[in-house]
Amino acid sequence: MTRTAPRTLLLLAGVLPLLLAGCTRGTAAASAQASQPAQEAETGGQDCADAEIRPASPAVGAEVPESYFGPGPTEPGLVGPQQLIRSGPVDLCAGTVTLPLYEGEGPDGEPVWYVVTDTSREETAEILGINFSDKLNYVVGSAIRTATQTIDGRLVFDQGSVDFAPEVSAAPGTDDPEKAFPLAEGFQPGSVGDDAYTPIVRVTNDADVVFNAPILAQGFTADELNYCDGDPDHSRVHDKVVRFCPEDETVTLTMTPGFSFARPVQYLSLDANDAQAAVLEGATLAPGLAPRDLVGRDDSFLSSVERLFVARNGPLGGDNPFRQGLNTAILGEGNGPINVFGGIPTIANDYSPLWDLNLFEWTPEAIDQGYRTRLIEEFQILRLVRDGVLTGPDGGAFGSTGIIVNCPVVFRYL
Repeated sequence: MTRTAPRTLLLLAGVLPLLLAGCTRGTAAASAQASQPAQEAETGGQDCADAEIRPASPAVGAEVPESYFGPGPTEPGLVGPQQLIRSGPVDLCAGTVTLPLYEGEGPDGEPVWYVVTDTSREETAEILGINFSDKLNYVVGSAIRTATQTIDGRLVFDQGSVDFAPEVSAAPGTDDPEKAFPLAEGFQPGSVGDDAYTPIVRVTNDADVVFNAPILAQGFTADELNYCDGDPDHSRVHDKVVRFCPEDETVTLTMTPGFSFARPVQYLSLDANDAQAAVLEGATLAPGLAPRDLVGRDDSFLSSVERLFVARNGPLGGDNPFRQGLNTAILGEGNGPINVFGGIPTIANDYSPLWDLNLFEWTPEAIDQGYRTRLIEEFQILRLVRDGVLTGPDGGAFGSTGIIVNCPVVFRYL
């Protein structure tokens, strides 16, 4: 029997029941696209998944139609749009990306299905059309596992497995909309890794190159995972999967909207080392990402993480253009919490897909004064913390929560 993600997950993670019709390309075609310049993706109307963050047309307020404006710059460091993970097509209106799907082998010889989104080797990133992150070289301890490459090009993982059978469940912590977070007791992530599972993998017989290779299914054959027409069984595959097609070697995943340095972005949220974060993000609980000494260091020497800023009590209201935060996401208002990222590829050299979650809270005084709004940039947030407008949870110190989430950035609009 097919298990569909319950409504709670759809609300919390912003997962929309939008399916792409048919497989769009196989692995070979996706790899070919990786060598081509990123193309501007089409966007739609206000009913699209990216409506809350999509930039306005340059024709707004002008006396000429949109067709009069020339194309945007193509240099990666300039104004977008820019597709960062170029190994497959993005559908911004549906809020999805279709990536090459790889089959490997688990520690007990079982099939393991995964995607590759980031690597520590810059040339490999360019060839595959994925993100380069030098910080992946500094992932240590249980946060990284190992694999070997076989002669036929598959990865055999030495350890780590994921159970996708659990059914995700969650409920607001209280009836007060301002206190929906934290969740009520008894919440359950939809997929749970064992103690050795982490998405970060070092290939020991390939010069120790590191990949971000999140598992999307494990223990099932291609025939048992034939969801090329959509409607996947989420007791067998990751809850972010919209379509799973081993025949064409592609998988379609739901993206989440956010911001980085005031630029709207779309990203994949696939793993977290904290159960509540995994529920809220529709991600796999990855206990292997637990080393707390990795967090709180951001861009210091040997850091493997970058900072992610999450509002606890941002503005509420599904129709509020400044909506943001965990409370509003839990209440099902809009598409996700609208988190704020630090550096991302093409505009910063300190990118890592491993994000050190910094939770901030508006003070009662700031709310009473009407200061509360959507924040979209790291140093804007840090200034407000410095000035006492924002604090950590419950008025405490602001900084790392010790939570790490695996969120490869796929697309930026500007």
